[in-house]
Amino acid sequence: MLPKIKRILYATDLSPNSKYAFGYAINSAIKHDATIIILHVLEPVSAAVRVHLETYLDGDRVRNIFDKKVTYTIELIQKHLKTFCEEELANDSEAADRVESIEVCEGFPPDEILEKANQLNCDAIVMGTHGKGIIANTFLGSNAKRVLRRTRKPILIIPLPKSEEGLASSDV
Repeated sequence: MLPKIKRILYATDLSPNSKYAFGYAINSAIKHDATIIILHVLEPVSAAVRVHLETYLDGDRVRNIFDKKVTYTIELIQKHLKTFCEEELANDSEAADRVESIEVCEGFPPDEILEKANQLNCDAIVMGTHGKGIIANTFLGSNAKRVLRRTRKPILIIPLPKSEEGLASSDV
């Protein structure tokens, strides 16, 4: 029996590779008649920075700053999703409806990606990666490598091709 993919977790770091990788996520969703959950993980500030923040701001204000960052990030992803759909999916209005939700959380990205994939009952993970310098073709990005090594779910890791290096960071 062929495996069923009904829900795809698309993890994005909002890097230049994001638009290219999202194309694979939407293509997979269309082919499998699946939905997509978009996830962005905000890395926590260091303990030293947190102590300084809490010294000068009360806990509610620190939480308010984080909540505003989450809201801003969701609005940014929605804006980029709309642009992607207009540019890439002009002939397929149903494809845009495949995005079930946008999740933004704080934590160590590999841990959060794996936790959310399980928590949200995702059947597969799609994420982009980018190489650094002369070792670009040798190693995966560290987050992608960590997720790949620890997941028990199918994962599609999309490298940024040379022809796509100029994509704006404002893409999905």
